[in-house]
Amino acid sequence: MLEQPELTVIMPVYNVEKYLSRALDHLADQTDPNFKLLIVNDGSKDKTKEIAEKYRNRFRYFRIINKPNGGLSDARNVGMANVETPYFTFHDGDDWVDPGYTSYFVRAFHAHPNAAMVSCGFWIDREHSKHSIPATKKVIHAMLSKKKTYRLIVNFLGSLFMNKIFISPVKGYTWNKGYKTSVVRKYHLQFVKKLAFMEDQIFNVKYLSLTSGFYCDSVPLYHYWQREDSMVHHFNLKMVPDNFKANYIVWKIIFRSLWNEHKQKANRSSQKLISVDEGNNNERKG
Repeated sequence: MLEQPELTVIMPVYNVEKYLSRALDHLADQTDPNFKLLIVNDGSKDKTKEIAEKYRNRFRYFRIINKPNGGLSDARNVGMANVETPYFTFHDGDDWVDPGYTSYFVRAFHAHPNAAMVSCGFWIDREHSKHSIPATKKVIHAMLSKKKTYRLIVNFLGSLFMNKIFISPVKGYTWNKGYKTSVVRKYHLQFVKKLAFMEDQIFNVKYLSLTSGFYCDSVPLYHYWQREDSMVHHFNLKMVPDNFKANYIVWKIIFRSLWNEHKQKANRSSQKLISVDEGNNNERKG
């Protein structure tokens, strides 16, 4: 009898007929095939839907949700609303993963039950290069503080400019991170819509601000395919106001989160001092 899967891989797709087979071939070749694959077809106009359907028999748990086009954030929100496993992650339809990708998240959550989020490293792959390059040579295998995690997720120079110089095995992406469904349900978390980019970074920062415990293993397992025709590599005027708006939201969440954490530590210290003083007073009375 098969154990119930603990992980759902949410794959939002839109017009990725050129790349989808590669993504699904690698997912079907996982060392631990006991996971759910949830494809959210966001109104694709090419053969994305037909290609996905051909893979139905290659996965133990396979579901496609077809919906009108609403954008990436909307597709991710639909995916999260339909998760029935304790953990989930995201996977872009034009990327691919190594065989140990799905097992990593389950194993990491089991090994670190106090972690609300876990993260792996990733490879960078480009169209005109035959070699996968690790995003960074920085080695991390540890539980990290909230402040340290924010540093690894947020680009302090801004996400519109100098993004390639920001080196981190974590960054603000969703596809190298595992999440707890219970956290999303408890706080009714969703991705912000109508932003040109950075909606994933906002989601991650908000998620972290409401939780404690982040585990990172920088070993790369996800292949980030940097397409020349990708939206994030083509500048448009909407990116400028969206960059400022998104960064404002991110930093507002971070400052509020760290300030609250500071106040909680101060309160705990005050309570300890009071307890010590009361103890001394009682000793003197005796």
